Amino acid sequence: MSEPLVAFCTCPNMDVAQDLSGTLVREGLAACVNILPAIRSIYVWDGELCDDEETLLIIKTTRDRSDELQQRVASVHPYDCPEVIMMAIQDGLPDYLSWLVTQTRPTATSTND
Repeated sequence: MSEPLVAFCTCPNMDVAQDLSGTLVREGLAACVNILPAIRSIYVWDGELCDDEETLLIIKTTRDRSDELQQRVASVHPYDCPEVIMMAIQDGLPDYLSWLVTQTRPTATSTND
């Protein structure tokens, strides 16, 4: 079984978050994406301190799809350098993890079979 991962990606607003989430799930690059609205991000960009309201995506994917997912995010995201960070899922409900892996196989469909 491919290693399940959770990825985080910030978006500038809900519209971008919903569009990106739908793209990733429809294309089988993510099994599921949770959208957390109204997070606050404080960081330095181009030498300036930024304090922005953003929307956070929690993306469930696999190691096998991680490169494609990162490339897809970079190709459609409005940020010059979008945040995409990933962590391995060490444990979880076996049936859920199996579903996650099945949904992200290149031939998978976005159904709850």
